[in-house]
Amino acid sequence: MQSKFVIVGGGAGGLELACKLGRKLGPEAVMLVDSRLFHIWKPSLHEVAAGTLDVHQEGLSYQMLAHDNGFTFVYGPMRALDPGQRLLTVGAINSEGQEIFPERRIRFDKLVIAVGSTSNYFGVPGAAEHTISLNATEDAERFRLTLLKLLTLAELNKENGVDVVIIGGGATGVELAAELREASGVYAAYGFRQLQAERDVRITLLEGAPRILAPLPEKVSDAALDLLRQRAVTVVTGTRVTAIDATSVRAGETVYPAQIVVWAAGIKAPDFLQTLGLPTVKSGQLDVDGTLAVKGFDHIYALGDCAACAGDDGKLVPPRAQAAHQQADYLLRTFLRQQRNQPPLGKPYIYRDYGSLVSFGQTTSVGSLMGSLKGLSWFVDGFVARMMYVSLHLMHHQAVLGTVRTAVLAVARFLIKRTTPLVKLH
Repeated sequence: MQSKFVIVGGGAGGLELACKLGRKLGPEAVMLVDSRLFHIWKPSLHEVAAGTLDVHQEGLSYQMLAHDNGFTFVYGPMRALDPGQRLLTVGAINSEGQEIFPERRIRFDKLVIAVGSTSNYFGVPGAAEHTISLNATEDAERFRLTLLKLLTLAELNKENGVDVVIIGGGATGVELAAELREASGVYAAYGFRQLQAERDVRITLLEGAPRILAPLPEKVSDAALDLLRQRAVTVVTGTRVTAIDATSVRAGETVYPAQIVVWAAGIKAPDFLQTLGLPTVKSGQLDVDGTLAVKGFDHIYALGDCAACAGDDGKLVPPRAQAAHQQADYLLRTFLRQQRNQPPLGKPYIYRDYGSLVSFGQTTSVGSLMGSLKGLSWFVDGFVARMMYVSLHLMHHQAVLGTVRTAVLAVARFLIKRTTPLVKLH
């Protein structure tokens, strides 16, 4: 197999690049490789976990996207890379003991690695074994089914309620805590008539920093904390988790009972990146220059969470969806100029922070919008903030579905089918 442009990873940035480039150059020139068959916008995973969003409503088939956007889809995980020979190895796919797809090798002219991130447990004993991290749809489904099982036992009076401990007060942790409380109406749909959400589903959020949502303005953090407390979520800040086992979380001298523990305290680049023969930084991310090319390899690029890209202030670009979106657009312009034999862009990628949103239900949201002047931001809340979030989802659908009309219809169906509203920060 061979393709001029090969993109590994169908997350927000990788998929947007494949779709936009495919619509320009066609399936003979553009190929997307991913180890899963469906794309879901990662900020939606906590809703799948809470049971308020069906993954089959939000999930988009890579095969369908490839057909509609003019790229080739290859199903399988990245296994090896020969940078000198420009050769990528994609692993076999097996199902029920049978090999569905054999191992394949793909030759490329340009390679983009956009494989995202995985959980960083910081060496906490028991964290890997006894927690769930919302990195993929199967993680969210595992949480949902575990919670459903525990709720059933509580309904039958075989358990004294459910204790959920969420470790990490960043975007994922705060959103999941809020969504779980919003999901209380879903419990009745399963026939749980005896359960009282605030009494029987106890949610504790643990954060090591002095406040939740620490990277955001303090006003946003304070508003989010107030909204969580209104929803009977116990928030403990300034605490460090030291051990986790099957029934509890220990933070110093305090022990929190827990039937379900979610790890949302940090991310890192996938470990396999350090085996590819490419330069990485201490965090395991691929070391890229200002053009997003991996240093020392002008034919290999990286974007999103797996790329260590320095901003104009010298700090690494944060692992956020808006960064991946911007980087995908930068590489799109770079590759199209190369195709047309035009000179390079002549300027490096520069990250633009447009702010963040945290929504807590159908009408209540909080967030900050960044101004064009450095350091200037506006606090937004309520219905306006909610509509701004919906527009972010719309822009993502527009990028991968091709037209505004198609994207509007897709998001409209998505919103109509929902059982409870969105909770988002991205």
